[in-house]
Amino acid sequence: MSINPADLRRVNVFEKASDEDLKIIAQGSIERSIEEGNFFFFQGDPADYAYILVAGRAKLLQTNPSGQQVNLRTINAWQMFGALGAVREAATYPASAQALEDCNALAVKSTTLKELIKDRPYLSIGLMNLMTDYIQEMQERYRELATEKVERRIARVLLRLTAQMGIKGEHNTIELGFTRKELSEMAGTTLFTVSRILSEWERLGLVEAGRERVVILQPHELVVIAEELEK
Repeated sequence: MSINPADLRRVNVFEKASDEDLKIIAQGSIERSIEEGNFFFFQGDPADYAYILVAGRAKLLQTNPSGQQVNLRTINAWQMFGALGAVREAATYPASAQALEDCNALAVKSTTLKELIKDRPYLSIGLMNLMTDYIQEMQERYRELATEKVERRIARVLLRLTAQMGIKGEHNTIELGFTRKELSEMAGTTLFTVSRILSEWERLGLVEAGRERVVILQPHELVVIAEELEK
């Protein structure tokens, strides 16, 4: 894997970085390849590196003491994750990061980012915006879990994934590469419930669900469910 430093501007945090800064970041990074199912880091590990996903998809997940997992966020190419160590002393990762498919990434030392932050306001603002986006998404998901029916939550998850990584097909269909287990983690419900609702939506012709993918056949109908609109 060979990275052109200019490509790092595709990362929101670095979009205003100088050419020299991008070279410093690229040259001081470690290239990492993680196979599907393996981990970049685990919850509770020292946050010594921030990661930039170059290729593939990953997820951030938390595990409670009983072993139940919750999918917090899906990471796509040219997104940064695990950056807490750049802004907090002696930080640990609050979640694990697992590859959903074979991934390539750059690991940037947290100490490198800390040093750059001292006299580069754009970097401070970029990291602050990154953290704010995470907080807003978590607040929205907490509200959904606390107040909304599970069918509506699942529809919202599918629509959110559609906006982030949906692959358009013929006749306005949209394909998503996720298992039912992953959807249950993101919606905060059980695998049984996700399977039951997807089966019902298949019967109605809204989706087509396989082992590791969901094809949305009628996106508008999912919007109706997600927003509880009148038909």
